[in-house]
Amino acid sequence: MRRVVFAIPGDLATATGGYAYARRLIHEWAGLGLEVAHLPLPGGFPAPDAGEIATAVAAMNAAAAPEDLLLIDGLACGALPESALAQLRAPFVALHHHPLCCESGLAPQQAKRLFSCERAALARARAVIATSAHSAGVLRRDFGVAHENLTVAEPGTDPAPRATPAPGAPLLLAVGALTPRKGFDLLVEALAGLRALDWRLEIVGSTQRDPAAAALEARIARHGLQGRIALRGEIGAANLAAAYARSALFVSAARYEGYGMALAEALARGLPLVASRGGAAQDTVPDAAALKVAPGDGAALQGALGCALTDSALRKRLAAASWEAGQRLPRWRDTAMTVAAALGRL
Repeated sequence: MRRVVFAIPGDLATATGGYAYARRLIHEWAGLGLEVAHLPLPGGFPAPDAGEIATAVAAMNAAAAPEDLLLIDGLACGALPESALAQLRAPFVALHHHPLCCESGLAPQQAKRLFSCERAALARARAVIATSAHSAGVLRRDFGVAHENLTVAEPGTDPAPRATPAPGAPLLLAVGALTPRKGFDLLVEALAGLRALDWRLEIVGSTQRDPAAAALEARIARHGLQGRIALRGEIGAANLAAAYARSALFVSAARYEGYGMALAEALARGLPLVASRGGAAQDTVPDAAALKVAPGDGAALQGALGCALTDSALRKRLAAASWEAGQRLPRWRDTAMTVAAALGRL
């Protein structure tokens, strides 16, 4: 296989699903003996300025010779103008997590610009790696990517012990950076309507990347829920595993997911779920393991949470189906080998 240069914007240690995917690919490929070089790109993507675009192109041309293969993370690939991609010396493959234009809170013109930019970028790619079948379908339907140029490589999930909920008030867990797309505003409003029930909520994810975090804190305070909803920020892997282990219910109100790695982590631990169907989440979570609601439907979310919180037998049935589904999830070695095979075909 050609030498691969994996171009990723920002800090590879960032605690999001996309960066975790990249980290695990690099780790697994090292174990397989593949020649892969990590190339950091400027951190301004997906909204780079002209200087960051020029720096990214220069870095990729310096790191990847024409006989090499560039694998460009979608956070950068979808935001690079076609004129910039045309300057690359090496052929490139796009790693696509979800369409950049599907991020919540974008102005219409910004979303339109990102759609056009990403469509042009994907047309230039030698191949496209999609992290879910749902995303692959969107790429075929809306972005004109040919079926033969697409490979689906779902994220892997590590085996984990089954969750053992802590006694007392049911502990709800939600995981994800505090951005509008994750729907934490909807979750807080839904739980505010269930204040008469006994519950606690932990939200694990960065509070530093988006103004939505401050707005969420204010929303929690406005409802007087500071004692029941904890914003824990980014925590280490061991603390996150402990949070999953002691929870009684996993909750996702995301408006859109390209896959939903936190959902898979919940399945791996046999947690019952209340989850939005947004994007690929509909497919990631089996119907038998979750109460599912339409994305953005706060009333339905509140109703599902109310059912799950007041019916322990229901939670037990959902948990059994969740555990069973979690044992069938792909592992990271499977993901790495699928992507390596797609690159090898080039």
